[in-house]
Amino acid sequence: MTTEIDGFIRPTDFRLPGGEWFVGAGFGLFVHWDHASQQGIEISWPLVGRSIIPGVDEVEDMVTVAQYQSSASTFDPIAWDAGELARAAKRAGARYVVFTARHHAGYAMFHTEHSEFGIRHSPFGRDITREFVEAIRAEGIRVGIYYSLSDWNHPDYPAFTDDDRPYPEEHWPGAGLEENIGQPIREDRHRRPTPEQWARYQQFLRGQLTELLTGYGTIDLLWFDGEWERSEEEWDSAGLRAHIKSLQPDVVINERLLGQGDYKTPEQAFPITAPDGPWELCLTIGDMWAWRPSDTNTKSVRSLVSTLIEVASRGGNLLLNIGPKGDGSLNPVQVETLEHIGEWMQRHEESVIGVSPTQGVDFYGPTTARAGTVYLHLLLTPVEELVVRGLPVRRVQRVRLLQTGEELPFRVGFEVHELASRSAEPLGELRIPAPAPTGAAIDVVAIDFA
Repeated sequence: MTTEIDGFIRPTDFRLPGGEWFVGAGFGLFVHWDHASQQGIEISWPLVGRSIIPGVDEVEDMVTVAQYQSSASTFDPIAWDAGELARAAKRAGARYVVFTARHHAGYAMFHTEHSEFGIRHSPFGRDITREFVEAIRAEGIRVGIYYSLSDWNHPDYPAFTDDDRPYPEEHWPGAGLEENIGQPIREDRHRRPTPEQWARYQQFLRGQLTELLTGYGTIDLLWFDGEWERSEEEWDSAGLRAHIKSLQPDVVINERLLGQGDYKTPEQAFPITAPDGPWELCLTIGDMWAWRPSDTNTKSVRSLVSTLIEVASRGGNLLLNIGPKGDGSLNPVQVETLEHIGEWMQRHEESVIGVSPTQGVDFYGPTTARAGTVYLHLLLTPVEELVVRGLPVRRVQRVRLLQTGEELPFRVGFEVHELASRSAEPLGELRIPAPAPTGAAIDVVAIDFA
């Protein structure tokens, strides 16, 4: 339900009972980390000899399964400081942070009674996930937990071995496409556990999820992954959701719990069409998810802020990833990037946090809105003037530049025949002399209505 003056706000008709905070949260941080960061290699994927970079087939880190897992016994991230991470997230303007409690490689970054393969049995010993949760919560930020449904180290999964390489293409979502019927990609099945093994694995899965959902206070979001290796029926997705909701009724769950998710998670690039309902784009600052010293293809602050704006203008959130080093310290390049994003957010967060997409607003760049205000994002630098159409321009109270707070002059106009034929509030165009660039990553103009 919107008022006449706010008719440019695209109404939403979807609900996340208990998780309404997620819609419009705007910006979150992802944290990818496990013992392999001590080796400076990507998380999990070297195990199966695959690259995680879209369109790249050759693995970046050529290691055996044993080599990948060798650092589990020596993992000692003495420079880890959960408070430092939480403060960096706060300064950047993040509303939620998602931490990898267990990635595909199976290493638990939390204390678990269901496996000895984890931080509890490392030289470090401390419960990293607990420290993360407490520090993030202390900063007033929502807590998210990443948990992979697959476990390439668990004997009942079964564990991935060097002999299983190359990673079978049938695992990938494309294997199920109709055009692959009769092709080896559909027929050459990777080995499966026995029914007894799978029953034990399901018990293990539920056991660890129970620990995470009962021992760490309120968990606001569960970020599943690894779903592509089994079907919805094999995972018993409905049963898992019922179990999760019995423990944390208000937790928000992503769609990688097949058939049972609350929101969608496109990865690394915009989908051709923005998803319906709640969604989030997860994105790396460089190419990789976890710490890798040679990953220097860092996206610029302008590029990342532009992506944040474009996601918000389409009704989604941006989940931007960082990867701590093997010693637990934060990557200084990523910290600097977050600092610059935070500087932009100090002046401009009202245009991307708690906003909605617009409808009927005609402008050359992304627009967002909240009750009484439309925001114009200047991804393209205007030369002479800004022109925006489709607004109730007679109600314009002021136009301001968010970076400086300066009020900008404007002129209104109407198509004369439409104006004469309208009895209701007429819509028209607003012409604003182009402001000089302020030096902000992206300048934003706010139009406030009386």
